[in-house]
Amino acid sequence: MTTFPRAATELSADEARRIALRAQGFLGAPDRRAGVRGVLRHLGAVQLDTISVLARSHELVPYARLGAVGRRAVEDAYWTGTHAFEYWSHAACVLPIEEWPHFAFRRRAYRARPHWNHGLPAGAYDQVIKQLRAEGPLTATELGGAKRTSEWWDWSGEKVAVERALMYGEVVCVERRGWKRVYDLAERAVPEELLHDRLDDTECLRRLVRLAGQSLGVGTRADLADYHRLKAEQVDAVIADSGLVPVTVADWSKPAWADPEALRTPPRGRHRTTLLSPFDSLVWERARTERIFGFTHRLEAYVPRQKRVHGYYAMPVLAGGRLVGRVDPAREGRTLVAKQVTLDGRKAVPAVAQALVEAAGWVDCTDVRVERVAAPDLREPLAGELARLLA
Repeated sequence: MTTFPRAATELSADEARRIALRAQGFLGAPDRRAGVRGVLRHLGAVQLDTISVLARSHELVPYARLGAVGRRAVEDAYWTGTHAFEYWSHAACVLPIEEWPHFAFRRRAYRARPHWNHGLPAGAYDQVIKQLRAEGPLTATELGGAKRTSEWWDWSGEKVAVERALMYGEVVCVERRGWKRVYDLAERAVPEELLHDRLDDTECLRRLVRLAGQSLGVGTRADLADYHRLKAEQVDAVIADSGLVPVTVADWSKPAWADPEALRTPPRGRHRTTLLSPFDSLVWERARTERIFGFTHRLEAYVPRQKRVHGYYAMPVLAGGRLVGRVDPAREGRTLVAKQVTLDGRKAVPAVAQALVEAAGWVDCTDVRVERVAAPDLREPLAGELARLLA
């Protein structure tokens, strides 16, 4: 068996980076037979978000690892059958159904929560449960209306009730229809053997910390906590019994822990070249992204236009195990438009061009147009490489 050249508890920064890439599915051959569901199980959580530019983030995540997987196949993998559920993890996430029991700690915390942003009208909760039981899966609109007014925050009583039931675990989101949640009773949507809250908080937290370690490969306490949005003290309470092993990483100022399986063999294999969703779990924690890749990542969709540096939905470009640039994309008919491109020097041109052309083909675009390149002297080389790949 090939092993690391020295004690596996001492890692160089480069070894830690490669371990993280392999753990996230970007180094080595992907398991195409397991497909999208395999990616979901491997990552443990795929974040959902309302923004759709090339595609929605939960579609971009498997695409980044598997290549041009059919977009309908992505939705079917998440929502057909009892393979996944949506719940609050890192944010609103698609989660493997096997992990339902391990979120019991969060469901209990929601049930014990004394204050809510939205008041619950008398009788609304029982009425929603009764209607779902009688009529089957329904959206909030079908339950009586999602909002009382046009304001995004002004939820109807039915929406408040069904979202409360979702948090409590009595209701499950079984699919997204036109980006609206479709709700059903957990007793129908979750396999019977998983539909329980028997695990105590310590068992739940131990499992989620272990899963975070497996999905990250190696991480600090803050990294492990952030993956499923745990508190630092919750990680501290279970880390010794999580199965993760303490390691030191050169140039990391904080202690770290690693998945022991990730330390068995050095990470090797082919690197993926791709555009990344800003909500991809490889880059969703800014401090970790800066520590591992020396890359400052910030979603600017909610930044005033005049203050944006890299664009509305700048997508990092991964190539050779490095983040080598970013692209702010859009679509005009069958043209993928790179509204702004930032490259890490001339050496990044071929990789960025490759990532753009592959992404264009995935979303059924036949052309790529570049509007602005942050370094003007790289505009012509990028245009030439795109023309060569599109020829």
